[in-house]
Amino acid sequence: MRVSRIQAEQNRQTVIDVASRLFREHGFDGIGLKDLMKGAGLTQGAFYKQFASKEDLAAKASRRALESAAGRWSAAVAATPEDPLGAVLDFYLSEGHREEKMDGCPVVALGSDAARQSAEVKASFEAGIREYLEMLGPWVGEADDEEPSGKAKAILSTMVGAVLLSRAVNDPDLAQAFLDAATDQVREAVAA
Repeated sequence: MRVSRIQAEQNRQTVIDVASRLFREHGFDGIGLKDLMKGAGLTQGAFYKQFASKEDLAAKASRRALESAAGRWSAAVAATPEDPLGAVLDFYLSEGHREEKMDGCPVVALGSDAARQSAEVKASFEAGIREYLEMLGPWVGEADDEEPSGKAKAILSTMVGAVLLSRAVNDPDLAQAFLDAATDQVREAVAA
């Protein structure tokens, strides 16, 4: 039975959405096409009608994951517009975000995997990281038209590193200590 173009595009978007979550949970190499397609409710045969390769899907899923993550930053800011950096810190450096492996920050979940992927996957990550930096810039005292400074880059590095380290340990007190220390350091850096 033929699938309409509209349904084919909906299926494609579903695969990208599902892959963006499953890659964050399992890594790029930790899940095969069969399981990715099963997660989207489709057969593996449908994959090659929609994507050139798993790498092609990885780039698109990475882009989707990073767009979603930036959207979550924007939602946090919309809820507390008087303190945008504080809103993002409260969300990003939280126990809840630490536990969100499928929906959390793709830079934390896949950063080391992305370093070993194609230029297309890296380009998706670079675009997402630049968007994070563009958002952070005005919150740390940079003019809108400036290239992100070392301060914004250091703050992003601290945030990503803290969530990564907090996920890497078993001790819940140590995990929380990484998040708390990062929050304190970022607030001090901005105040300086």
